[in-house]
Amino acid sequence: MANGCRANKKKARQLEKALRRILGAGKVTGEISQVLAYASLQDTVSYQEIREVAKDDPEDILLIAEEWRLVLPVRTAKSAAWEDRLLLARDGEVYEMPNVIRYLVKEAMQSAKWYPEKAIRELLRELRDPAWEQIPELVRAIAEKSIDHKISGNQIKRACLQFGLSDRVDWLIAELKAAGIMSLKLGSIPDVMGAGSPIYELNPSIVVHYKGKRE
Repeated sequence: MANGCRANKKKARQLEKALRRILGAGKVTGEISQVLAYASLQDTVSYQEIREVAKDDPEDILLIAEEWRLVLPVRTAKSAAWEDRLLLARDGEVYEMPNVIRYLVKEAMQSAKWYPEKAIRELLRELRDPAWEQIPELVRAIAEKSIDHKISGNQIKRACLQFGLSDRVDWLIAELKAAGIMSLKLGSIPDVMGAGSPIYELNPSIVVHYKGKRE
């Protein structure tokens, strides 16, 4: 048990090194790393578990982790879209880690690096997507074109055309949503009207790799 505990602490420290690029150095980054290391071992994590793993300021930890889409509340107002998730910091609440973040965290616990390309590649290969080798570059192209982490459906279509994937646009959008790489942005009616297509929010912890810490 002691050896296992030491191993978990070491992995959390490796993860903390990777997350410093996103969150900066500080106590909260260390506590978020502990929570993510714990959550990566299971499908969901409860508020009680977060409070036990990170004893100081679990509310702040949840706010920052949710802002960066590292964890998401399971409870929703209407849909599974990120903006419809209800973040409540209280006993009985449950949170989940997006699939791509789970892969990112597991890699970072080994390498101390934040490698979205590798995580996306491994996830899509496991899902047996025939374009798993191309999709990390597709995500890069989408991320680089995004503004405030937002991208239109038409921009995604053009990116898919660039990579020879124009016949799979709808499927790829569904797959990227399921992976936790992006989510439909339901409250962007003016943006939708301006773009002439749906608007999607990209996971900021993915975008940061391509566009720097802050836009």
